[in-house]
Amino acid sequence: MSDQHKYKNFISEIPSTAVDIYRMLPEGTRCEVIFNELFFPENGHKDEKYDYFPWRPTTALEVYQMLPEGTRCEVIFNTLIMSPSPTFSHQQLLADIHALFYLFLKDQNLGKAILSPFDVYIENYESVVQPDLMIVLNENLGLIQDNGLHGAPDIAIEILSPNKAYDTKRKRALYEKGGVKEYFMIDPENKKTTLLTLDADGVYEQTYEEIGILKSALLNCDIAF
Repeated sequence: MSDQHKYKNFISEIPSTAVDIYRMLPEGTRCEVIFNELFFPENGHKDEKYDYFPWRPTTALEVYQMLPEGTRCEVIFNTLIMSPSPTFSHQQLLADIHALFYLFLKDQNLGKAILSPFDVYIENYESVVQPDLMIVLNENLGLIQDNGLHGAPDIAIEILSPNKAYDTKRKRALYEKGGVKEYFMIDPENKKTTLLTLDADGVYEQTYEEIGILKSALLNCDIAF
């Protein structure tokens, strides 16, 4: 058994804040908590003073993998970020959109619609997130493993949280760098839908913004909700 596997379940209770996680980590773990986000230094750190721990996490991704199932958090660019529970309106809208895409994809045999929570590992950027809804086309189904999707989904759909900048800036930056071809952002208050599409240079450009409709060039469909 590797040291990393041995400490996978080091944290046994579900934490609700980044401070909770910090307090549960092995002594000598080099990280800090600022505004409920857990940061690691850019380079790993070894301190012989704490060698009685066979393994300590050196990245936020390693901490994430130590947490018990059900912990509401994500990792973006090596920063662990706690996630609040979604609202009722968020979940109802998500359920409706998932049902529409599920039926469309099944009828057209184009791929899979995967509902949150399901991990997406974008490991080149030390990140793991759970899009509200993602679509993986048939040619990329091999990226799906039991513990998550290892690589970028073809389409990511996020229903904006009260902290809109989290989806419109931080997740946008990750999805752009990770290669998510289409990124839909939906405001649950008015159903305003914004689509960002990767251009030939791998940079997002806003393709359209409309109320209550999802237009996907990848899927060649218009889905009203």
